[in-house]
Amino acid sequence: MTKPPFNQSNRRATVSALSDQVFDLLVIGGGITGAGVARDAAMRGLSVALIEAQDLASGTSSRSSKMIHGGLRYLVAGDVAVVKESASERSTLHRIAPHLAQKTPYVIPTGSMRSKLLLRGALWAYERLGGVEPQDYHESWSVDQLAEQEPLVERSRLNGAVVYPEFLTDDSRLTLATVRSAIEYGATVSTYLKATSIRREGDFVVNAASTLPGDTSEVTLRARAVVNAAGPWVDEVCGLERDHEPRLALSRGVHLVFNHADLPVRSTVVMRTHDGRRIFAVPLGLYTYIGTTDDYHPDCEYWPPVTEQDVRYLLSETQRVMPETNASANNIVSVWSGIRPLVGDGSGRASKELSRKDEVWTSASGLLSVGGGKLSAYRAMAERIVDTVAANNAFTAKPCATAEIPLPGGEAAVSAHFLTPVEGAQAERLARLYGAEAPGVASVAADKGLVMAEVQHAVLNEGALRLEDYWARRSSRAWFDQGAGLPILSQAAHAMAEWLSWDQARITLEIDNCHHIDRESRAGFLEVTGWQGETDVCRATG
Repeated sequence: MTKPPFNQSNRRATVSALSDQVFDLLVIGGGITGAGVARDAAMRGLSVALIEAQDLASGTSSRSSKMIHGGLRYLVAGDVAVVKESASERSTLHRIAPHLAQKTPYVIPTGSMRSKLLLRGALWAYERLGGVEPQDYHESWSVDQLAEQEPLVERSRLNGAVVYPEFLTDDSRLTLATVRSAIEYGATVSTYLKATSIRREGDFVVNAASTLPGDTSEVTLRARAVVNAAGPWVDEVCGLERDHEPRLALSRGVHLVFNHADLPVRSTVVMRTHDGRRIFAVPLGLYTYIGTTDDYHPDCEYWPPVTEQDVRYLLSETQRVMPETNASANNIVSVWSGIRPLVGDGSGRASKELSRKDEVWTSASGLLSVGGGKLSAYRAMAERIVDTVAANNAFTAKPCATAEIPLPGGEAAVSAHFLTPVEGAQAERLARLYGAEAPGVASVAADKGLVMAEVQHAVLNEGALRLEDYWARRSSRAWFDQGAGLPILSQAAHAMAEWLSWDQARITLEIDNCHHIDRESRAGFLEVTGWQGETDVCRATG
């Protein structure tokens, strides 16, 4: 199948196409859940539209811990079904998007023979539940082996470690690839289009308004079925239709990014905190990030705060496990914070104790809403939701095929060694982000430079409409780049202006918006870090 580009530069035509027909299914929400549902439904032959109030993955789905894992801790909590599904889905994602499921060892230090045996027993069950291949079974390290492999870990009270493989992903690019696949199979997609009302007149009638700066367009969509996959905003969308009792319990997770030289772990080190949680130190290219916190958060926000308490907690726990690390507050490269849309159970339990199992409910009109769920199991969750939609509406649908067809970029393995003229860490980064499409990006980079090549691909093939779309989600430079990617903003904005017809005022607005996001993300802990905004960025970049 020829891959159609996801190009929204003709905004009027993009929005107008949504009113041209009655769709079988309208998906509200462009995070990983909505993306998965749209792809599954489109591949089964349903006519599908997807709208997103901001950019794809602009909420939870770009602010996760970026791990595709089976959730070993959920096995301890008794969520066997969650573990079984998540563990088996890892291999599925590795098959359909190998660049977005990169294997990484998890190292869990152990303090006694009893704790090591208990952990190995849990992993034995985990491996068999998830159909793990024998070559990926866990192994046990002695203290000497731990010292050799992870010398930063303080070992005076340890008897070694247990090691097993999981997978890292780029969550926003996984969401993007899933939406692009939906478009390949006929889905109509528009970002920066917010649902403002929902009513039932035989079919569903949904009004939506543009949230893009300078664009006041509105559109009315009609669909036989609607799935509300708005993540933390699920309750808000439910409220468009009727009075609604909130179902979600929102939790906030925070991550801190450092240069790898300041926290040179070789594998993902799992650290047990003093209050019984688990946090991670994760190496990724030239950087290492630590996280995550897990605390109730009362508000739906695209850019929730990172507080002084968050920073002190993550740093103190990391330094307790790895006292020789240089991961100090002043060395933070970037931060991210996101909201998890967990389903509350009214028990008053801590957010870390709530199940990550997805929950689906249907209103009197037939609006189907979904909350909870795990990134690792998004594809299987989408399959169940589309099964429900097809059954509820007597749709004739093909069998689910999402586990077999590669996502864009996942068609073939790509070696960073062949991405000339891009070399070294940047070549590895391109292979990790773009997969089979990396050679095309590298080819343009040979003529225009890497940032220009990435921007061109983001706008012409990946639906980017704002500078933050490229900076934070298409390239991940907001998290994993020198100076949090701020030094390249002007170059990227001028490149986007060429494709999106921005004037100088719009260029300035877009650059200022990204600086504002970065500033506000750090605002809650500036006194801890001593960070001075652009002064520090300029010093770091020469």
